[in-house]
Amino acid sequence: MSAVAFQSGGPTVPERQWRWALGLPLLLALAFAANLAAGQEMLTPQQLLHGLLGLGGDAPDARILRELRLPRAIAALAGGAALGLAGLLLQTLFRNPLADAWSLGLMAGGQFGAALVIVAGAVVGPAALAMITGLAGLGIVAGAMLGTLAVALAMAAIARRVQTVTLLVLGLMLGFLAQGLISILLHFTSRTQSRIFASWNDATFAAVVWQDFATLLPPLLVALAATIWLAKPLTALLLGETYARSLGVDVARLRRLVLGAAILLAAPVTAFCGPVAFVGLIVPHLARGLAGTARIGALILPTLALGGLLTLAADLVVHLPWRQHFLHLNAILALIGAPAVIVLLLRARSLGGGAR
Repeated sequence: MSAVAFQSGGPTVPERQWRWALGLPLLLALAFAANLAAGQEMLTPQQLLHGLLGLGGDAPDARILRELRLPRAIAALAGGAALGLAGLLLQTLFRNPLADAWSLGLMAGGQFGAALVIVAGAVVGPAALAMITGLAGLGIVAGAMLGTLAVALAMAAIARRVQTVTLLVLGLMLGFLAQGLISILLHFTSRTQSRIFASWNDATFAAVVWQDFATLLPPLLVALAATIWLAKPLTALLLGETYARSLGVDVARLRRLVLGAAILLAAPVTAFCGPVAFVGLIVPHLARGLAGTARIGALILPTLALGGLLTLAADLVVHLPWRQHFLHLNAILALIGAPAVIVLLLRARSLGGGAR
């Protein structure tokens, strides 16, 4: 299956680009503001304005905004944009519309690597735990990076030898294997530590605090710069490795660079926010449909915007003032992502003519 979108009748490409260029920033601003306002205590527009401008002083609503909701909203925006871009890179690299950090097992690798760091403190004792806590951001990100890298290298080696469906099944099996290993690791931790990991495993942007951005954002910016630099050779790769080589593209080197960029995008988000599902899978398809093109350079901005918009919207639902129960981020994303995968599978079969 190819990741290239099929164009049909309707608005032309320039018209679509103007529409998303005008509409997405407005939707992003509204979603961001709604995330800042929503919670057990709803904030008025005046309270938001005063808090953002520093006019609220030490009032409770101003502190809630600055210390809790603003870093959460920024993390949701950055995390969704990063995962969406990682999905675009992986779908282009593998030329598979169902490839993303989750389905290919990359997120499971990062999840397991981060789990090793989180659980290590409980195993080696309180003194070491205190030391690890002081280096928590760097340690968890390093663990997630190594775990994601290991799976990425394995999948890259396997991708040339098996069909795309087999590759996806292998990615899912790696996810199940990671879950089994994590369950065994949690057997050696305390109940409190297990609950902490379970909370992280459900995925949330609320755990990110201001000091975490010093570790979270630099890898994302480096990967974004790399994606912009690699946009032209990636577009050539969409038409096949032979065509890309005829244009002078070093395909092996390009593959390594793209995998590296995908790791830099997926691993830090997984480390700080947990294994956020489905974003990288569905956002690239939305971006192609919105922009009306498969060229990577033209898809970067709509992918970033749609990824951030999706996670902001899901996080908004999670933090609405529910009275009895808390909702999990991945539960909301699954309600969007699972039907989208079903539609993709049915559409792919329809495009294939239903051949048996």
